[in-house]
Amino acid sequence: MIGYVRDVYRYKFGLFIFLYQIVILSHSVYASANLNISEKLIQNIIVSGDTINTDQINDDFLLEISTDDFIEFDFFNLSSVKEKYKFYLKDFETQPQNWTYKNSCSYYNLDSGNYIFIVQTEKASQSIHIQVKSGVSRYLVSSIILVVFVFVFFVIIKIGVVDLLNKKVNDWHQDSIAPLFSKYLKPKVDTNEEENRKLTHKATVKYEKATVLFADIQGFTKIVEHLNPETLIDELDRFFVYFDEVAEKHQIEKIKTIGDAYMCAGGLPEKNSTNPVEVVLAALEMQRYMQKSKHSSNVHSDEFWQLRIGIHTGPVISGVIGRKKLSFDIWGDTVNIASRMESSGVAGKINVSGITYQLIKDFFTCEYRGKMPIKYKGETDMYFVTGIVPHLSVDEEGLIPNDAFKTKLQWIRYNDLEELVLTQLRQELPSSLKYHNVKHTIDVCTQVEVIGRAEGLNSKELLLVKTAALFHDTGYMVNPDKHEIQSARIAREILPKFNYSGSEIEAINQLIMATEMNVEPKLLMEKIIKDADLDYLGRADFIPLSEKLWEEVCYFNGKMTQREWNKKQYDFISKHVYYTNTAKNLRQVNKEIQLKKIKEFLV
Repeated sequence: MIGYVRDVYRYKFGLFIFLYQIVILSHSVYASANLNISEKLIQNIIVSGDTINTDQINDDFLLEISTDDFIEFDFFNLSSVKEKYKFYLKDFETQPQNWTYKNSCSYYNLDSGNYIFIVQTEKASQSIHIQVKSGVSRYLVSSIILVVFVFVFFVIIKIGVVDLLNKKVNDWHQDSIAPLFSKYLKPKVDTNEEENRKLTHKATVKYEKATVLFADIQGFTKIVEHLNPETLIDELDRFFVYFDEVAEKHQIEKIKTIGDAYMCAGGLPEKNSTNPVEVVLAALEMQRYMQKSKHSSNVHSDEFWQLRIGIHTGPVISGVIGRKKLSFDIWGDTVNIASRMESSGVAGKINVSGITYQLIKDFFTCEYRGKMPIKYKGETDMYFVTGIVPHLSVDEEGLIPNDAFKTKLQWIRYNDLEELVLTQLRQELPSSLKYHNVKHTIDVCTQVEVIGRAEGLNSKELLLVKTAALFHDTGYMVNPDKHEIQSARIAREILPKFNYSGSEIEAINQLIMATEMNVEPKLLMEKIIKDADLDYLGRADFIPLSEKLWEEVCYFNGKMTQREWNKKQYDFISKHVYYTNTAKNLRQVNKEIQLKKIKEFLV
């Protein structure tokens, strides 16, 4: 009996255990089914090309990435029909995206911190906790390992190579600009060394546009009769020393003095386009000084210390002649015509040829005085320069230029500067720069002028922003990484040679640094150069330019698929804004069209 009861209880207990296991199993199946429906939406997580196994994902899962990682999420399609998704990265985006059939998304260059990625369908949702840490890029690590390996290899082969490498690395930051612009970065030397350099330079050079000035003291023979030799020499020395100072101030080359005659020329030994204006400015200063000297002279006669000046512009040939006593000189019809301008002039006046007049008439008031026959050349017009045009002069007499005059002249200098910089870019930029090449610089220079004029910049402001645009990518010749810093350094060293003031150079450097990717522009000129630099986003040729930029990025930062590049472009353009009304009106509509095209590529 007892055994029977025991068997019954065993049977009931076993049946209980069996039913309990069925309940547990049913719950487990239900839970598993519920998880598949409401939680498992993320199929793949790809971090900078590496796929993470989704089996590792649970409630405690924490995805750790670096600030320079590229992260992509691919979603399951749990329904028999194509599902709609909403997703967003909490603490990075303010709200979810609109419902979309897009079954993947990506993020890159996230700031360090904690984020939650949330994806939703109409029936389910899933979240992933992400921790972004500041770290060293895997590409950088690989590069460092490679550099270390190469370094050790060269140490084993030859220790002297390492010394050379170290010297190159040190010089790279200090002297790399000098070879690029050596013509404009010559070291300062004293007067005697500079004269020796000129005299020992045997090569002859032809200049297509030089302006020659001849100055001669009127009635010098009579002056000699009234002054003793010592006084005469002292007075001539005082005049010519002052003339030398004026010539140096205006970047004019003194050629020679013969008795009471003084000869100089602008536009050499370094070619420039401003030399006609600069030579006439120097002539006005010389005449003004002679007028003051006449009034202070002990000999009060109208025939004393009056200067005749003649000026002509044209081609010349320069060179050094002599064997024992070397001398630098220039030759050509331009020199002869300038001399004729002086001899045909009037004491106290500046006589210029018709060619020079055409080059200076926007700066100076001139009085036509007729024609003069030139042997074998026919006739040439002659003009007296009476002063600076009123709106460009500080004083009523028209003798001192104002800021508007200087800005107008600086625009002519800019043409020389532009030719120099673009030539250097063509010669020195790496061929791997498919996008940031000379064409890009020209495009930005053009666009800053278009936007600047439309936004109402004055002449000086427009000059500054256009100069900044000219220099903003010159740093690529030195170091593509943080090239803006190198560009500002190049500008700081070159611009003084083109008469830019210290305050102007600082303003230009600030504009160059405003082109950095993460800089938010504040001033109008910063907004203009920022919009001009990214003008291509709203242009009709966006696609081919984007492909060139993709090729360039792959070369410097490693391979990137077309899809990855499209995602990067889409994310960038989605957040990009134009800052000026002009850029918005010109490019915003087309930029949105380009954005839609890229989105179609990603679907």
